[in-house]
Amino acid sequence: MKPSNRGETDLRCRRRSEDPMRAFDALPAPVRRWLSQATSPWSPASCRKILRSATARGEDIDRVLARLDRAERQTLARGQGDRI
Repeated sequence: MKPSNRGETDLRCRRRSEDPMRAFDALPAPVRRWLSQATSPWSPASCRKILRSATARGEDIDRVLARLDRAERQTLARGQGDRI
């Protein structure tokens, strides 16, 4: 297996269909800050999907960030598999 900058994860790679920097710049500042400090690698498209879903329900930015935290915890738990 060749080395990569993804760390040790069992999550699969996916191809990008948009410019990730442009997508990152289009996110609100609190979400960009969360994304830059996330434990695992997140795409701006994934954050945008959660953001749109939450704002469609009328949730404020604090609730959106809580959703992102919860999604990250769930993703990390799924990626741990049998290493625990």
